[in-house]
Amino acid sequence: MHNIQLAATQIVQQVMEDGRNLNQVLDESLRRKSVWTPAQRAALQDLSYGTLRFYGQLNAILELLLHKHMTDHRISYLLLVALYQLQYSRAAQHAVVDHAVRSADILNPKIRGLVNAILRNFLRNQADLLTQAALKDEGHYSHPQWWIDELRAQYGDAADAILIAGNGHPPMTLRVNAQRGSTPDYLAQLAAQDIPARLIGAEALQLEKPVSVDKLPGFFDGLVSVQDAGAQYAARLLDAKAGMRVLDACAAPGGKTAHILERADVELLALDKDAARLSRVKENLQRLTLNAALLTGDAASPSDWWDGRLFERILADVPCSATGVVRRHPDIKWLRRKKDLASFAEQQFEILNALWPLLAPGGLLLYATCSVFKQENQQVVDKFLAQTPAAQQRDTGLPGGMLLPDDEHDGFFYALLQKTV
Repeated sequence: MHNIQLAATQIVQQVMEDGRNLNQVLDESLRRKSVWTPAQRAALQDLSYGTLRFYGQLNAILELLLHKHMTDHRISYLLLVALYQLQYSRAAQHAVVDHAVRSADILNPKIRGLVNAILRNFLRNQADLLTQAALKDEGHYSHPQWWIDELRAQYGDAADAILIAGNGHPPMTLRVNAQRGSTPDYLAQLAAQDIPARLIGAEALQLEKPVSVDKLPGFFDGLVSVQDAGAQYAARLLDAKAGMRVLDACAAPGGKTAHILERADVELLALDKDAARLSRVKENLQRLTLNAALLTGDAASPSDWWDGRLFERILADVPCSATGVVRRHPDIKWLRRKKDLASFAEQQFEILNALWPLLAPGGLLLYATCSVFKQENQQVVDKFLAQTPAAQQRDTGLPGGMLLPDDEHDGFFYALLQKTV
């Protein structure tokens, strides 16, 4: 276990101190540990994700346990990982402590005794420490204070539920390929394989417990995909009809692209500025036996790639703070800064302005983010509408265009804009 503790310690430190993406660092670590078993790999992922998911609470507890600032940051992160195990994992407490002491002996032998004392102190006073840590917002919600303050200012009493949802484990939701079968039929296939699931949308099935995709009937034959239920709103709201010309302007990794094609036989251009990420779109379409034109290009600079033919539908799933999907990416909570919201809003407004001339009269553009902050959502749309008389916002049926994160889906914003002339 101590090797897994050490690896998780390094991962968390790289995220928090170097600002690195959790998935990238974890993937690099797993590639170096090629001899590890699937169970060890799963344990490393759990420790890395879990420590960052509850970093605010764990750090508040550690501050209560330390009598002075820890100069060796490696030991601080090791203690955070061990505290996560003691608080949230099923590992035997004595084993967690013993392995943490062994890990400390490798990192800094002079501090192994302190590590032992701190962790045993936590176990003796666990309930009281949790209560004290929760007195501070960051210790209670495990989100940065600026984030908590911003949500309270924008959502009032509803902020509490958003913060709690952000610390949960995300559901595993499937999207049934409507071209290959019906949702009820696939639900029956899951039941035959003893995989409990329930219907939560037209093509959406939520599994009771996550499973690997190789356990899903017909996954590799294109019968089904993994996609959050909130993300599945995009294709339905865009409502592309057979024969239409459609642009998916920020397409990678291709889930929404594929969903559009599954719902209607359209001429679709999938655009993304990142060629490597665009290759994932190609892989997804190949598995589903769907066809689209793929193009590397910047949605904010159509003059570099547009052929002059108008689109009847445009999906602008713009880059954003991703604050609605933090339970899937807990590092986002600690990597984002309040100033980032304004930077994203500028980029989003630029893309919206750039894509609008590509839309045919009467056509629809769906503006989408996975952010919960209004600076990136309705405020961007309002600014655009104020200077674009030919644009009208249509009702999506969602309060304020928002899907707030809950047990069924992540957080998304959708604004449907129609070109009147």
